[in-house]
Amino acid sequence: MMKYSIAISALAALSQGLGTRETGCCFHLDAYGDASGPVGQLDDGQNRIEQDGLPEGQYCLTADGGLTDAKGRGCILTPPTTQWQCDAGASPTPGFSITSNGTLSYKDDTTFYACPSNGDKDFNIYDQPVKNQQGCVPVWLQADNCQATAPEPPQPPPPTSKCPRELPAVGDYEFPHLIIPIDSASPQTCYGTQYNGSAHGTISSIFNFDIPASTQGKTCSIQFLFPEQSTLETSAYTYSGDGVFKFAILNGPASEWTTFATSPKVVTDYGSFTLFPGNAYDIASIPCPAGQAIGFWFHTTGNGVLDFFQDYNPCPIGLYVVPK
Repeated sequence: MMKYSIAISALAALSQGLGTRETGCCFHLDAYGDASGPVGQLDDGQNRIEQDGLPEGQYCLTADGGLTDAKGRGCILTPPTTQWQCDAGASPTPGFSITSNGTLSYKDDTTFYACPSNGDKDFNIYDQPVKNQQGCVPVWLQADNCQATAPEPPQPPPPTSKCPRELPAVGDYEFPHLIIPIDSASPQTCYGTQYNGSAHGTISSIFNFDIPASTQGKTCSIQFLFPEQSTLETSAYTYSGDGVFKFAILNGPASEWTTFATSPKVVTDYGSFTLFPGNAYDIASIPCPAGQAIGFWFHTTGNGVLDFFQDYNPCPIGLYVVPK
């Protein structure tokens, strides 16, 4: 079943701030992504997502970044598939930590993979997608405890002008033709097209772009423009939290009837960006998919809140595609 698929670490993503590991701290996990819900545990120590009737797993950090479960079993990434499970007598695999926004990380990477264990009914958890297995999807695991001490927030470079970046001339960039909000807490609800892009809590947004045939052979720059509120002429936004948001390209566009459960799948996750007002962000550069409609997912896995009116007037705010 499709879950967080617009979700959301391919490009130069900014750090989520891992901070200092809190040894001995214990927590439960909730999955977000194309499979979602509490992480449960089988009697044999396998960790599962979306399997009904399982008790919620509890995990504790060791001094070297290993994990043990509530029965004291060492949690490992089993070779060769890297399935994450907890086995009696096993030495925990080191390298885990909890980021400052509460996301489980392995070797500074917060993306895990859920692969079907029983058709499409439930999912095992892996560090890498399983080779030649269909249905593996990216997920992020949120802890309910043990957040690392947040480091000092990064100091963004000051904008070079009052407006961080203007769009090129009309006709030389692509404005989203459809913005669809989806909600992991209400996966069957259809909200229809909106004028605002939103990412906060369980709410995220899909942006559709129609790429003209005339862009054949060009490179498409995916850009997020985020001016100071005072520079906006016809738009406005709400912004709070840690400022960490994620972007991903999907395997197709959304429709007016898209819900969280029916969202297109993530093709490429471009990782986390710490967004500050007064700056412009280059999310990705891709070969222009000339003559096609594409979808981008905008979401958060932390406590970031951003709701904005997508605009194209001077000094705009929003997500754009600029062919070059």
